[in-house]
Amino acid sequence: MSQESYELKAEARERVGKGSSRELRRNGFIPAVIYGDKQAPISIALNTNEVTKRIHAGGFMTTIATIDLDGKKYTVLPKDYQLDPVRDFTMHVDFLRVSGNTEVTVDVPVHFVNEDKSAIKQGGVLNIVRHTVEFHCPANAIPEFITVDLDGAKIGDSMHISAVKLPKGVRPVITDRDFTIATLVAPAAGVAEEEVAAPSEE
Repeated sequence: MSQESYELKAEARERVGKGSSRELRRNGFIPAVIYGDKQAPISIALNTNEVTKRIHAGGFMTTIATIDLDGKKYTVLPKDYQLDPVRDFTMHVDFLRVSGNTEVTVDVPVHFVNEDKSAIKQGGVLNIVRHTVEFHCPANAIPEFITVDLDGAKIGDSMHISAVKLPKGVRPVITDRDFTIATLVAPAAGVAEEEVAAPSEE
């Protein structure tokens, strides 16, 4: 279900700081950190192109990676990354060390299927409340996405998390209610909302 793991080659970073980070970036590398699992953080440098390719391929935050640092391999999950707001350039990545029994919290995208077997076919509008859902799950079994089946959905229906078949060990972070993922609304309501949301002409 989750995407194929991949490997990134890394170099150890001796010096840490703004100046050395800038120098790294000039040379085609980005600073990164491996932390967690009750061990000291390790500062590393990764090839910018490799990482950027992985981010643009999608599923970056839900795919386990192996980092090869001078022959020592670390199993990690990306937890955060910073992009340069101007140049869409990866500035820094944080990786969490994971092992077979590590549990992680991740945002998983929602996919909708069978739209043609629902009231959308008659002009209903799918109002998506959550494009992603946050789950607790085993690090080695992160779903690439969850699927909401719209087969038979009528106008006025709501799709809740309870209707989604979740893989073993995957639990929503929100547990106190059966939250809504999407609703199917009448087209007229959809149009009226858009008009209200349009910026006023001043």
